[in-house]
Amino acid sequence: MTSPTQAPKRTKAHEPHPYIGGRDAALSALAAWRMEWPGAPRVVILTGSPGTGCSRLLTGFLMLCDPEHRMGLELDALDPATVPPDLPAPAVPSVAGLTAAQTLWLLADHYGLAARRTADIVPELGQLRSSGQPVTIVVPDVDRAGPVRGTGEPARVVRDVLKPLAALDSVRLLADVPRELAAGLAESLPPGVAQIIDLDAPEWADPEGLVLQAETLLDPHFGAPELPFTTEPDARRALAEAIARRAGVGAGSRLTVQLAVQSILMHPEGFDPADTDQLPGSVDEALDLHARRLGSHPRTLRQILAPLALAEGDGLPVPLLTPLASAVAERDMSEDMARGMLLAAPFIRPVGRAGEDVPEDERTLLGLQHPGIGEAVRAGITDVPGAQARIAIELLEAVPDQDWAKAGAYVRDHIAGHTLEAGLLPRLLTDPGLFAHADPVRLRAAVEAVPPEQLDAPARTYLRTAPLFTRTQAPATLRAALLETAFVEDGLPEYAAVLRRIVPELPWHTLWSVRVAGADAVTVGTLLPSVAPAPPAAVSDGAAQAVAVSVVPYGTTGASPLQADDPTAPAVLVQDLATGAVIDADPARIQRPSDDERATGPLGLSRGADYVRVWRRGEQQGDEQQGDEQIVTVLISATPFTGTDLSPDGILLVATESGVKALRIRPAQPGAHPTP
Repeated sequence: MTSPTQAPKRTKAHEPHPYIGGRDAALSALAAWRMEWPGAPRVVILTGSPGTGCSRLLTGFLMLCDPEHRMGLELDALDPATVPPDLPAPAVPSVAGLTAAQTLWLLADHYGLAARRTADIVPELGQLRSSGQPVTIVVPDVDRAGPVRGTGEPARVVRDVLKPLAALDSVRLLADVPRELAAGLAESLPPGVAQIIDLDAPEWADPEGLVLQAETLLDPHFGAPELPFTTEPDARRALAEAIARRAGVGAGSRLTVQLAVQSILMHPEGFDPADTDQLPGSVDEALDLHARRLGSHPRTLRQILAPLALAEGDGLPVPLLTPLASAVAERDMSEDMARGMLLAAPFIRPVGRAGEDVPEDERTLLGLQHPGIGEAVRAGITDVPGAQARIAIELLEAVPDQDWAKAGAYVRDHIAGHTLEAGLLPRLLTDPGLFAHADPVRLRAAVEAVPPEQLDAPARTYLRTAPLFTRTQAPATLRAALLETAFVEDGLPEYAAVLRRIVPELPWHTLWSVRVAGADAVTVGTLLPSVAPAPPAAVSDGAAQAVAVSVVPYGTTGASPLQADDPTAPAVLVQDLATGAVIDADPARIQRPSDDERATGPLGLSRGADYVRVWRRGEQQGDEQQGDEQIVTVLISATPFTGTDLSPDGILLVATESGVKALRIRPAQPGAHPTP
């Protein structure tokens, strides 16, 4: 009997999979994994070179695993060995553009785990099987992991997600992994637990499926134009066989066939089906042959495609394509671009972007048809870091008045990825405006990829604060405010001052911050000029001083112990409320605001474990009636607050276990809606 983990020989004619058009050997192995066939591996690692068809195979297999999608397929016509049993759909966390941690939280959400830390997710997944809940996970597109290409996120996903999952006996795992990472994942497991399906290997070859792919692409019933070699079945079949034979069955074969057919159908003039020299044997040859057929030099086509091969995200806004192509080529590409888009058409795809906040010139992005094209183009660039450096300079020049608030979304959110690959990112990480306005997920990922010793103080402050941005999805103004505070905390007042200047709508200005370990309760008060009880007028005369009072551990520098002979008793630290200067004063001289003074002040506050809301009095009768329109601002913290208070004139005093700070709350700007 043939082992279900080996490539079986077909003994009976069946209809090919309607989406894949072949790959029966691989589909049979995946079906055996899905049905937990005796001898089938618990972990399957799917791999292959870009363009070999891993993603397409996995998509086709998932069609068979989805109960609803199965209903639209004629399963009886397919080879029974390729059809998995009708089971609940597996978990399929799509890692494209995500970090390893985000992938784990997708799984936590899917299974409804109660985990509060990333480290708890995999152990909790390991407990699900004991409750009778199957844990079958399919992880596609690991090669596309990470919000920034140059951060090495695919390797991190393998290390932090796939290896821990694969080590759980209760988890059945199927993952699409880049070849350079596949062997390491398999070797981390005991013998027999994992199987690698390498679609470039001869045992998984599918020459008939490749012919069927070419034949389908050439068929007018599926959108091909009516040409002598597309309308006549024998001619179409002969050309399909020639294309597939020339492309081979290994590296990049599926993509090579696709590009060969697209090139022919877009520009059939002068094409001779009998001339096999006009058919490519690789993605590289597909690029070069296409350029020559259209009378262009292959270098020109590659220069047009180069900025797309180096681009981040989904692609480039159309207006950026020509200047970036000129930057990479180090010559003016305007004329080449004007007449070259028809030349590049088979390799480019437009991506539409909707939304009221999307500018008109960014509603259409241009990307490459397949990552394998980008890999082929990048391989031909002799100095990728240098090309990325020239792109970064061009992007910087595209920032109006060097104001990041006015920069286009691509420039603002993706320049970090380009400078990272150019080796120039640390030089960029001194601009508070970029910190505030750039997409925090992408910028954080890029900064974390830089060796810590290369980061200056502002970048370290950003890296410390960025988790707040990504956790709360804070808008740009709140990010700027949190950074302003962080710069003051880290002794970088000049950077805080820049943010106050360039973001005039900041909801607060940080007056001071001191690091005090173990700070507990805090309160605002007034330091009276004498110990004797003072009349109300004395509180407002020139001799009175607004102060901040913090309860701190015994022995804190500048603090007065409440019980001098008891080192276990706390102490009191008194500071000038406006400047933070420590005051040597008797706590008995401090008078707290009365309840009436607090109630008649313009602002009020409410507090959670890690947030403080400041709202305007007179606009609600109670905390439960607050609406977003009445909230002045929200202060959030990476560590729980241990104390908060608000002075009648709007100075917010807060303490955490690491320190105390005071913030001057500013009037809300018209139309501003802070995010809790």
